[in-house]
Amino acid sequence: MIKALIFDMDGVIIDSEPFHFESDQLTMKSFGIDISHEELNKYVGVANPIMWAELKEKCNLAASVDQLLEKQDYYINFLMGNRQLEPVDGIPELLAEAKRAGMKIGLASSSGRSFIEMILTKLGIMHYFEVIVSGEEVKNSKPAPDIFLKAAEKLKVNPKDCLVIEDSQHGVKAALLAGMTCIGFDNPNSGTQDLSPAHAVVSSITQIDLKKY
Repeated sequence: MIKALIFDMDGVIIDSEPFHFESDQLTMKSFGIDISHEELNKYVGVANPIMWAELKEKCNLAASVDQLLEKQDYYINFLMGNRQLEPVDGIPELLAEAKRAGMKIGLASSSGRSFIEMILTKLGIMHYFEVIVSGEEVKNSKPAPDIFLKAAEKLKVNPKDCLVIEDSQHGVKAALLAGMTCIGFDNPNSGTQDLSPAHAVVSSITQIDLKKY
């Protein structure tokens, strides 16, 4: 029986992946390098420090990882900070349903905590989440299971009693490695993602029926 619902954020709670793609491209552009969506697809769900460490080496960037992170933070906050943001269709209703059912609710996102808190606050849904775990708080990024295991530990729920909603192949793999049930959300704005290993795949959050779990 499912006792806890754990959400990824980017591409699940808010359709933010296009903004991340753009901020990443602007960051690379500021160092004179063009990078395509296709090249960035494989980093969906991966913690930013790991992504930039790999891109720094691959593209021979002179900037440090910290400088790249700072530049990326500037662009993502510029792109999203002053916009009217809306949650993905069905998210408010799903959160309310989980709350009524007595489920514990957590968030496990590879984004930084300050960005997570900004988004949840702007969406007016922060109060639903008992636990938030950011990519900064675990040693190994998705597809390693660390972030989900830490969320389950903080929620005081056995991993096998957790249901995860993810939009990336790295996130799905991480949830499965954690021993959790996973629903893949096929968000077209999250790039090409193989969600087939998930226990179920939906094209809309409104298709999720918690009673089935």
